[in-house]
Amino acid sequence: MAKIESVLENLGFSPNEIKVYLALNDHGSSKAGKISKIAKIDRSSCYNTLKSLIEKGLVSYVSIGQIKWFQSAGPKKLLQYIKEQEEDIKEIIPDLDARHKATKTSGQVRLYKGLKGVRTIFQDIISENKENILFGSESQLEERMPAYQKQFVRQLKENKMSVREIVREDRATKTSNPKQTRYVKKNVISPVVTNIYGDKIALIIWTDEPEGIIIENEAAAKAYRSYFEFMWEHAKKRK
Repeated sequence: MAKIESVLENLGFSPNEIKVYLALNDHGSSKAGKISKIAKIDRSSCYNTLKSLIEKGLVSYVSIGQIKWFQSAGPKKLLQYIKEQEEDIKEIIPDLDARHKATKTSGQVRLYKGLKGVRTIFQDIISENKENILFGSESQLEERMPAYQKQFVRQLKENKMSVREIVREDRATKTSNPKQTRYVKKNVISPVVTNIYGDKIALIIWTDEPEGIIIENEAAAKAYRSYFEFMWEHAKKRK
């Protein structure tokens, strides 16, 4: 159950939306009073949450007499909901990008905290639609955010983004491309993952509450890319 709640939270559902959606999914068609008891929230909050889920297309209702019976639209509707959200975002990206560039100054440094902050960094990597090269990864994303990791890998493939990585000999992930991966010794341990893409460097520090920094500077990115290429030439290939 904890995994389901975690995934729904990563999709942007509020705590009450998660409780009400799961109550309907698990118990079937129900009246608002029963839903509020199962979800353990007050009736007023329950009605507001049902309204929100109805607007998302994830809950529907039928009126029998003067009583409304609510039901979830089914788990597969979640996939459709996500795709609809992605399409809406794609429509506004060009305008947002133009407005962002108009106000952007060179040499920006941005700090992010928590899992949501880390997710923002990875979405920035995707948005650049350029090769991502990285070192220091120890499968932290796969272990800490497994649901989002699958989404991220899918987006990389959809955008046909090339990824090269340098990892420890014992830390290659299932999604690692042997031709695009090289290895260093097992004793090279790092809680910091460095991503270099476009004119940016993203440093992700996988502590208990992860933190991340995006440095947007052409000269710095060029220098980091040069360091990476040096390490790439001296790292081991898979036998």
